[in-house]
Amino acid sequence: MKTVLISGAGIAGPTLAFWLKAAGYEPTLVERAPAPRSGGYVIDFWGLGYDIAERMALTPAITAAGYHAQEMRIVGDDGRRIAGFGTTVFDELTAGRYVTLARSDLSRLLLEKISGSTEVIFDDEIVGIDEQSDGVRVQLRRGGQRRYDLVVGADGLHSAVRRLMFGPQESFEKNLGYAVAAFQTIGYRPRDENVYVMYGQPGRMIGRFALRDDRTLFLFVFGADTEDPAVSADKHTAVLHRVYGNCGWECPHILAALDRANGLYFDRVSQIRMPKWSRGRTVLIGDAAFCVSLLAGQGSALAIISAYVLAGELRKADGDYQQAFRAYESRLRAYITRKQRGAERFAAAFAPKTRSGLWFRNQVVRAFALPGIAKLAIGRDIADRLDIPVYDWRLPD
Repeated sequence: MKTVLISGAGIAGPTLAFWLKAAGYEPTLVERAPAPRSGGYVIDFWGLGYDIAERMALTPAITAAGYHAQEMRIVGDDGRRIAGFGTTVFDELTAGRYVTLARSDLSRLLLEKISGSTEVIFDDEIVGIDEQSDGVRVQLRRGGQRRYDLVVGADGLHSAVRRLMFGPQESFEKNLGYAVAAFQTIGYRPRDENVYVMYGQPGRMIGRFALRDDRTLFLFVFGADTEDPAVSADKHTAVLHRVYGNCGWECPHILAALDRANGLYFDRVSQIRMPKWSRGRTVLIGDAAFCVSLLAGQGSALAIISAYVLAGELRKADGDYQQAFRAYESRLRAYITRKQRGAERFAAAFAPKTRSGLWFRNQVVRAFALPGIAKLAIGRDIADRLDIPVYDWRLPD
């Protein structure tokens, strides 16, 4: 049985492990974090990723863990609604196959799906990859040296596997000119159940969303060409105070909650664009290969799709990994390119950098309430136009 080491236990990694088992492979998952990640931000989940999760018998659990927001509401300095629309438009565009859930919850459900069938190593990471004629010698930071037939980088935007095998991140990263931050807090008031509340000033946006167990999630998006996410959390907090310190609405209250919170997520908004997703016996999937950016709203679904197709092509190629890697990229390249172009257009809508841009964005949002307008405006980006072949899986009973 062929062995595969997968770096990353987020979304793409556990999905790939599940389908590799169904393809007759023996996967191992290694994750740098000491435990499954919690907190973070919420994602909107639909399309082909949703369909594949259904084939994994995950949709009941996803529905139970998720939220069904009823409104997206933009407010002004005084908290009054200035634009918005009911989210039934997304149900119409996706035939009701649409849910909002915490990314960490989706990752947890995927990990639970492979529990007991796949070796998962936490608190370790790949620090060396030595390809040989009969396999790959991998050096783990804590676990020493191991041999595998294939290595897969499913380790996200800042992929260590990509850096080791393809070169530095700056060779492939396209910065979209924004930074993003998120945190959760308990007991925040006010709460607006099942409403995504958004406030903005030129180049700055805050979103607020009520979670279960009296938790509230805050998402910040702001123009930032040079912010470095590698600096300390204290510096990140200081950056948010500097950017949002003179804003209205609930910003003083939110910043006070930030100072008491743990687990701030902070990163730049960027894409990964690579001329090739594989090299020798190593291949990349998900954000490691083609990050469309966090603001695109489809990163998790695309991670699931890429994992499914890679495992399927390995199954179809009957051990010829070179053929499988070529087919995997051939099937997805044009599709991913379209998604990345759409994400570039969509990113600017979160935090327009001028007052005229804010005004125009709000007019577009208001228009979504009119029949047919939302489908015309965003239907092309939401639709998943990709034919996935039927693979010969060995699924468990």
